[in-house]
Amino acid sequence: MDMETKKLLIKNGTLVNSNKIYKSDILIEDGKIKEISPQINDESIKIIDATNLHVMPGGIDPQVHFREPGLTHKEDIHSGSRAAVAGGITTFFEMPNTNPSTISVELLNQKNEIARNTSVANYSFFIGATHHNIEEIKKINNNCGIKIFMGSSTGNLLVDDETALENIFAHATRVVAVHAEDEDILNEIAQKIKPAKFSDHVKMRPVEAAVTATKKAIKYALKYNKKLHVLHLSTAEEVEIIRQHKATNLITAETTPQHLLLEAPDIYDRIGSLGMMNPPIREKYHQDGLWEGLRDGTIQCIATDHAPHTLEEKNNPYEKAPAGMPGVETSLPLMLNQVNKGAIELTDVVKWMCENVTKIYGIKNKGFIKSGYDADITIIDMNKEKAVLGSNMQSKCGWSAFDNQQLKGWPIITIVNGNVVFENETVSTQFLGKPVLFNE
Repeated sequence: MDMETKKLLIKNGTLVNSNKIYKSDILIEDGKIKEISPQINDESIKIIDATNLHVMPGGIDPQVHFREPGLTHKEDIHSGSRAAVAGGITTFFEMPNTNPSTISVELLNQKNEIARNTSVANYSFFIGATHHNIEEIKKINNNCGIKIFMGSSTGNLLVDDETALENIFAHATRVVAVHAEDEDILNEIAQKIKPAKFSDHVKMRPVEAAVTATKKAIKYALKYNKKLHVLHLSTAEEVEIIRQHKATNLITAETTPQHLLLEAPDIYDRIGSLGMMNPPIREKYHQDGLWEGLRDGTIQCIATDHAPHTLEEKNNPYEKAPAGMPGVETSLPLMLNQVNKGAIELTDVVKWMCENVTKIYGIKNKGFIKSGYDADITIIDMNKEKAVLGSNMQSKCGWSAFDNQQLKGWPIITIVNGNVVFENETVSTQFLGKPVLFNE
């Protein structure tokens, strides 16, 4: 590995930071932000001229599936992290449904070791909750959180028993993140409906399943005074339920660009299984509810649920086609495109994709451009126009649900710990990311 960049100066950029947009230079030294000032001059060090560009904190994606170990034909930590930095994401939190499932401290350590040797971005890993691993959950420290699959899981990760669910909340020491779909309702529906087409996916995973599970998780979070984060919100009804509990400061939520920008039945008619994920892409009514939840702070952040599968796997009939789609490389451009359309502000994007993630999970020294913070920075060109092309992306899967869409606003330089890891459409792998640290 090459020597790390000791000093770097970003000049003439427009900073988007802490709800403000202003011109400033940034001096980076030893992987940290050293100084932020209108005019910093030092000809002796590497300079990035950010004239006519915006400079924001590096994006943080708090929900990805990078498939390592065990499913690396779909993705691995190296390829997933390359996709992340190409999309302006400098930090990711990865999910436990690998093979084997990440359900012990030992398996968490193994993933951390893989990332230490291969990840271009900063990283942290969730431990998966099961009916039987409460002793392991008690042992974790300095990881992003505990993941509960309340429905629709792989391997041994399903927690559909209330006693087990309550036990996890009772002993949780980190944020509890839940995939909220009720397994009993999903099974009941599966007995009744024989899906004939991909658009039936919405019927197979109804609003009721999501609402029931979310209510259940909230009940235990409140009972034990624990932080609950509801993953990939997909229904307007859940937004309303969470809104009622906002004042507790215990319940937070995220949604995905897919749920905000794609809608049923159009997506299933257009691209079939490529538009399938869990919970599903729903009708416009839900989309409007999610946007409203984001705007009023009921939903705090955007994650991607990046869940790649090969085209070969996706091309199966409904019963055999896996749910999930890639997203880590396109989430920021999709949101920047919304800024250019006048739908949201650039400060919103930074709030939802950097600052609020930091607050929810208690991340140390990231998510803001501040003196002394880690130099994780994304430089964006709001005028750059480019089509999404799955075949050109860093992800192994080679496709996107947004294929061929023209977007305006793209990351052009990504800096991780003071090192340029993405520039001129190229990912450099000579520098590696570091494990994320959390406030105790």
